[in-house]
This record gives sequence, structure tokens and C-alpha cells, in this order.
Amino acid sequence: MTENTHSTPAPDDQQAAAEAQNDMLNAQAGTPEQNLEAELAELKAKSAELADQYLRAQADVQNARRRADEEISKARKFAVESFAESMLPVLDSLEAGLAIKEATPEQIREGAEATLRQLKSALERNKVIEIAPAAGTRFDPHQHQAISMVPAEQEANTVVSVLQKGYTIAERVLRPALVTVAAPK
Repeated sequence: MTENTHSTPAPDDQQAAAEAQNDMLNAQAGTPEQNLEAELAELKAKSAELADQYLRAQADVQNARRRADEEISKARKFAVESFAESMLPVLDSLEAGLAIKEATPEQIREGAEATLRQLKSALERNKVIEIAPAAGTRFDPHQHQAISMVPAEQEANTVVSVLQKGYTIAERVLRPALVTVAAPK
């Protein structure tokens, strides 16, 4: 008897291999229900991930808003600190001047002028700048407030006189200068 070295699978083996291959394909591809369940599970996981990301983003926004509110509160609370420090020498000068009981009018005037210089310096350090338009300056409604129009020899709508100086703080009008303006001829 000769032995056959090359064997062909038996029909039962071929059928079993085909079924195994189909089972593998079905396991990979799955039945439509299995595919839908897998897709649903994937979408649920993605939804949960996005919900988590959303909640974290919301928390980050709330924390940022809270920190900004705290910083604004601190800035408001301590913004006047520098200004107050600048005013203390002026206060000291006024108190020292008032403490002198037998001051002469010249001494009082000299002390008042020195205190005024201190006050102006303190205001300028804190960006409070004087608005004092000269006569003949064009009227600027952003920096001046016209109290009245008067007949004058100068061009119409120009400042005739300053009744009260105005002030700006950091380039924003704190108080406009009160002026009289030349009336049109």
C-alpha cells in the first residue's frame, strides 16, 4: 500500500471550516442588532465624554468669572490707596498750618501756596490733569461746559473766560471746565 502524503480535507472538515469562517465574519460584522447595539454603546460613551467635557468647561468658566470678580473687587477696594497716600502729606501740611496759632497773613499765604503745590503734584501723580483753556481757545464740548454766550471781539464759539477749571483723569473728563463763549456776531 502506498501512503498518500497529500491529503484533501474531508467534506465534514470543509463544512466545519466554512462555518468557522462564517462565525468569524459574523463576529466581526455581527448581526444587524449587534451592530446597532455596538454603535449605540459607542454613541453613549461619546455622549458621556462630551457631557463631561461640557461640565468641565462650565466649571472652568465659572471659576474664571469668580476669579475676575474677585480681582475687580480687590482693584476697586485698593484703587484709592495710592491716591490716599498722595493726599496724606497735603493733610499733614494743612494740620500743621492750622496748629500755628499766631501765624501772620504772610505765613498763612506761604503755607497755603506750599500746600496747593503739594495738592497739584499729588493729583498729577494720580493722572488728574487740569483743564484750563486760555481765552480765544476753540470751544470743545467734550472738555468745556458753556455757561453763557457773551458778545466779544474774538471769533465766535471761542472761550472768553474760564469760570471754573475742569479736570481729566487718565484722559477721561472728570469735570468739564465752566466757560463763557463768544457769541456769533
